[in-house]
Amino acid sequence: MATSLYDMSVASYLQITGGALNVMDKGAAHCEASGKDVNDLVSLRLCDDMLPFHFQIVSVVHHSLGAVKGLHSGEFRPPSGYPDTDYAGLREMLQSAHDELAAMSAEQINDLSGGEVVFRFGEHAVPYTTESFVLSFSHPNLYFHATTAYDLLRQAGIALGKRDYLGRVRTGTG
Repeated sequence: MATSLYDMSVASYLQITGGALNVMDKGAAHCEASGKDVNDLVSLRLCDDMLPFHFQIVSVVHHSLGAVKGLHSGEFRPPSGYPDTDYAGLREMLQSAHDELAAMSAEQINDLSGGEVVFRFGEHAVPYTTESFVLSFSHPNLYFHATTAYDLLRQAGIALGKRDYLGRVRTGTG
């Protein structure tokens, strides 16, 4: 059986956004149990020249729900217009993206197969097919930012494991 555009995009995005929600929930629980301010996590960075936790979560939203919006519109741009918010606001943004993705039907996504998406940044434009956009641009960015968010919380002392990151895996058995 061939993998559909829905399976490679929305189903994968749901898995990773679900895992990121797990990671954020564990971060909040850790802070509550240890008396730490959960909002201190929002500005965490792995190093000075990397963007903070806030940007990592925004990017998970952008490279999942935003990517699907790009499949529909035929255009994708770097993240912009996302609110500067606290930890609860980031979690709400991520939950909202996850819920919107969960409401999408396979048919409405699969109808976009074979289409085109142009990634625009500044004066540059990179054309993709819908499938190559998902597999060679959206996925790597999504996994990078979800992993970086996980790493930031792990570095902050939050007990996380791979199962937290992976979310609900698809076994193909139902």
